[in-house]
Amino acid sequence: MALPLKPPIKPQLALSRKQLPEGDGWVYEPKYDGFRALAYVEGEDVYLQSRGGKPLRRYFPEVEFPSGHYVMDGELVILDDEGREQFDALQNRLHPAESRVRMLAEQTPARFRAFDLLAEGRRKLTGKPFAERRTALERLIAAAPGRKKSASGSVELTPVYKTARSAEPLLLSGEGVIAKQLEAVYRPGERKGMVKVKRVRTIDCVVMGWRPGKHEGTVGSLILGLYDGGSLRPIGHTSGLKANEKKELVRTLKPYETGEKGSGDPSRWDADRELEWFSLRPELVVEVTYDHTSGGRIRHGSKIVRWRDDKAPRECRFDQLV
Repeated sequence: MALPLKPPIKPQLALSRKQLPEGDGWVYEPKYDGFRALAYVEGEDVYLQSRGGKPLRRYFPEVEFPSGHYVMDGELVILDDEGREQFDALQNRLHPAESRVRMLAEQTPARFRAFDLLAEGRRKLTGKPFAERRTALERLIAAAPGRKKSASGSVELTPVYKTARSAEPLLLSGEGVIAKQLEAVYRPGERKGMVKVKRVRTIDCVVMGWRPGKHEGTVGSLILGLYDGGSLRPIGHTSGLKANEKKELVRTLKPYETGEKGSGDPSRWDADRELEWFSLRPELVVEVTYDHTSGGRIRHGSKIVRWRDDKAPRECRFDQLV
């Protein structure tokens, strides 16, 4: 039986919002910190496609899908012993050596969290409302062998919350919330019918240094650090500075400069990049927002909330980073 959809398909995307939409026409799901993936299953054959359209199956051989003929949308995740998602463990899987991939598949097995069904048998479901696709997905998972709401322990059905209020706790403890319109059809590559609200975390950091901006006489980003034991270690940088802030910060930071700087050499903050930088005495503290961490670092640039003149730099400890 040939599937009615062939790879690659661009996954439907979510539009970023600061607040959850409310009303009878919406349902809510957890936002995950993993690899978005589409699974094309034909009997026992499985083709896994990344968000960017690349094949993923060789990196996750341990993930077992229910036998059948369907196209499923979901997220690959790896959990630690406490059930927390480990994005860096997923990245470690993208390795050319098959022996290493199989070793990691045993040590840190991945699972697939399913949240949409795009085709089943010869029937294409992308033109059907999400409510109908979700019902078909629940039926497929329920019919699979294994424990309740799963298939062979590898595939899990993403939970759905029917009200915005019931989903709000996810904004405090998880990665955020994905809101979906029940009547929305599946639009590959488009940000329609879905909204994402990220969990916002804040942390107090020591300003270790700064990098120049694109224009002369401006600050491009601040280099952030936290104390790990007695050592101050870099954990990321800021982004999104306003034009007036970039100019004012040059004057603000000048008195704290140590005289140590580099240009065209591997950065002391990031050995893989060659960036111009200026070191600062560890006397300034700033509160920033961040979304994700990986390997003890903030994955994306953080944004400044406020300067903390009331907090001692030594109080900015690594155990804040979660």
